[in-house]
Amino acid sequence: MSEARSEFLLVQTGSRPVGLLLRDVIEVGDIGEVFAVPSTAPAMRGVMASRGRLVPLLHLDALLTARACPAGMAPVGVLADLGGIRICLEVESADVVTRETLHPVPPGESLPWALAVVRREDGLIPILNLGALRERLLDAETRA
Repeated sequence: MSEARSEFLLVQTGSRPVGLLLRDVIEVGDIGEVFAVPSTAPAMRGVMASRGRLVPLLHLDALLTARACPAGMAPVGVLADLGGIRICLEVESADVVTRETLHPVPPGESLPWALAVVRREDGLIPILNLGALRERLLDAETRA
């Protein structure tokens, strides 16, 4: 990937900041009522109504770390488009939109779900590859 400036939404999930490209973000808001549904994806909290249809609600940190959702629900939902599939990502906060230079993931870094990184004084911020997350979800559902 060549270095380029891109706009992204900075979110806090678990103990880490990550970026979501604005082209993939539909809206940010409160998470409404959640309905439990059977799923083999441990990060899936359930489904929720958004814009007149039901969308899967996934805890982003649980998805990135391949763990189950924590007991308590995070307060913010980011409605995103994963290549034609709408999902809501549950995060602790989503309050900064920025435009910065994206850099390739450095060799040796274990960030299989990162499209690129942003370099900051306090470290690297991964920019999520929602296409890779989509493939991870679809792969998990087909193995079940």
